Order: sequence, then C-alpha cells, then structure tokens
Amino acid sequence: MTDDIDAADALEASGLGRKYRRGWAVRDVAFRLPAGRICALVGPNGSGKSTLLSLAAGLLTPTTGILRVFGRPASDPGTRERIAFVAQDKPLYPRFSVADTLRLGRELNPRWDQSAAERVVAEADVPLSARVGSLSGGQRTCVALALALGKRADLLFLDEPMADQDPLRRRRMMGALMAEAAERGTGVVISTHVLAELDGVCDYLLLMGGGRIRLAGGTDALQAAHRLVTGPSAPGGGTPEALARHTVVETRTTGRQLTALIRPEGTPAGDGWIVTEPSLEDVLLGYLGAPDAPPMFTAEARATVTEVGA
Repeated sequence: MTDDIDAADALEASGLGRKYRRGWAVRDVAFRLPAGRICALVGPNGSGKSTLLSLAAGLLTPTTGILRVFGRPASDPGTRERIAFVAQDKPLYPRFSVADTLRLGRELNPRWDQSAAERVVAEADVPLSARVGSLSGGQRTCVALALALGKRADLLFLDEPMADQDPLRRRRMMGALMAEAAERGTGVVISTHVLAELDGVCDYLLLMGGGRIRLAGGTDALQAAHRLVTGPSAPGGGTPEALARHTVVETRTTGRQLTALIRPEGTPAGDGWIVTEPSLEDVLLGYLGAPDAPPMFTAEARATVTEVGA
C-alpha cells in the first residue's frame, strides 16, 4: 500500500466502540473523513469527542469495531509519524525551556520543521528562553501547537485547543494554524465548543451525541440539505400540517410564529412561510438542541469498511 496522503481517507470507522466501567463512551460509530479536510468535531460535554480523538491517535484501543488512519488501523506504528495530537491537558515538561521543548521535538520527529514551530511560538509572543512551567495556560497551548505543527504531520487532532485563549490570541492562533495546514494540505480534526468560529474555517463536520455520530459530512452539503422555515404555529401546538412531509429537526415557537430547522422533502413548506438557508451555526444549534433528531450522513461521510475487529 502506498503512503501518499491521498491514497486513503484520513479516517474511516466502522462499528467503533469504547467501553469503560461506567458504560460506553463511544458506540456504533461509523463515518469517513477524506484526507486534507478541516473537520470540526462538535458535541456537548460527555458526548465522546475526547474518546474518539484518543482512539484515532492510537492512545486507546477500541472495545469493538475498527478505526483506520490513512488506511491502516489506528494502533499501527506506521501511522504515528503521520499524526499529531494536542490533548486538553497539554502534557509538557514544566522544567524545560520553550527552546528545549522544540529541540526535543526535533530529535524525536524525522520530518521536523523548526521554522514552522518557531513561527507559532513567535506569533504568540512566547519567549524561547521561558520555562514551560512559568507559562500561562494559553501560552502552554501555543507551545503544544508548535510541537504539533513542527512534526509536519499529515493529520492533526486538536482537543479543545483554544479553550484557554483570550479572544484576540484565539483568532491569531487559529489563523496561524489554518495557514500552516493550508500550506501543506494537512488535515485537521478540531474539537471545539466555540461554534461561531467554525464558519469559514472548517469544511467538514462531525457532530456527536450520546457517544454516536449524529451529523457528518461537508459543511456546504449539510447546510444545503437543510432549511430554516418560519410561519404560523399550529393551533394547540404540535407540528404544522405544512411541515408534515419533511424531516423536522427542531422547532421554536414565539407567540403565534414558529421557526423550524427541517430537512425538506420536495418544496419546503408552502404559502405564508418564509424559507432561508441556515448558517452552519443554525444547523449545529438545531441538532444540539434536539438530541432525538434523526442522524444525517452525506454520501462522502458514509463508511465503507466492514471489519468489526481491531
């Protein structure tokens, strides 16, 4: 099998599950993520996002099913140099200086790019001479991102990387991250709660809930498959007759007016209804607010592997 980045999907899961003593963290997960995409991994706390990222990074072993990274099982040692993972707790050596940390990255990674790593640190105004233990949480995040980008991986896994950043630094670091990824065609999977920052940044989406994937595919295709409709609410509540033939994801009623996120079957709604295409944030909030809504996968997000053993 070739090692070209385009030879296989970045990720493909089938029947994937991970069980702990308290129960299933991830269960019956199946999806595809094409190579080179910038993917947002979204969901409420406890939905399984961190577990899925740890499985993809080879830090956890599946209880059931399989997860392939560029066509190989995530546990395959051959995938290690092609991926980089920034965990929520940003594990770094506190007694090392920033320069020592980058030097360690250079010694451990054969494809190391010192200039890329130093650009990230400089963008964040973090001194190379500073000890990691003396840095703020946001500055440590920048050093962790520098290590990930310096590795020149084909796929980056980032678990809430900007949670401890102020808004200005978050915007600067996200810009630097996306610029580096675009330059090399690097794929990125970024777990985040900041929905407003996803529009115009991510071109692929995985939304999780209850340990399962509920929405998966390219952001443009997902937006195009939905409509926001606004019209008169039904007497006594319930779903108006005009929406009966559509898949209704979520509804909100204000007085006598109802707004619904739908997956239309044919012409959306009818006379007296206002129909618009939702933003990505509208789609995400609709599914997050309606955990029982039917899941949706675009064609490119559907898994094709059939193995059930890791």
